[in-house]
Amino acid sequence: MTTFLAITFDIIQILLNVLWWIIVVQAILSILIAFNVINTYNDFVSSLWRGLNTLTEPIYRPIRRILPDTGPMDFAPFVVLIGIAIVNYAVLPNLGAALASGSL
Repeated sequence: MTTFLAITFDIIQILLNVLWWIIVVQAILSILIAFNVINTYNDFVSSLWRGLNTLTEPIYRPIRRILPDTGPMDFAPFVVLIGIAIVNYAVLPNLGAALASGSL
C-alpha cells in the first residue's frame, strides 16, 4: 500500500511539473507574441499557441473570474504557478508523510 501511494504521489508531482513548464512556455510565448518578436502567421507558432491555450484555458478561466480586471496584464498564470508550487512543495510531501506514518 505504501508503494502504491509513493508511486501515486510521484506521478502527481511529475504531472504538476509538466503543467508548470507548459505555463512557463505559454507565458514566454505570450510575451514574444505581444512584442512582435514572433508572428502568429507562422503555422508552427499558431499551432503551438492554440495548443497551449487549449491546455491552459480551463485552468485559467475560474481564476480570471475571481481576479479583478487588470487590463492587458493577466495574473492568472502567476496564480496557477503559485498554486502548483504550494501543492508540489508543501501539500504533497506533508500528505505523503502523514499517510505513510498512518496518522491520517
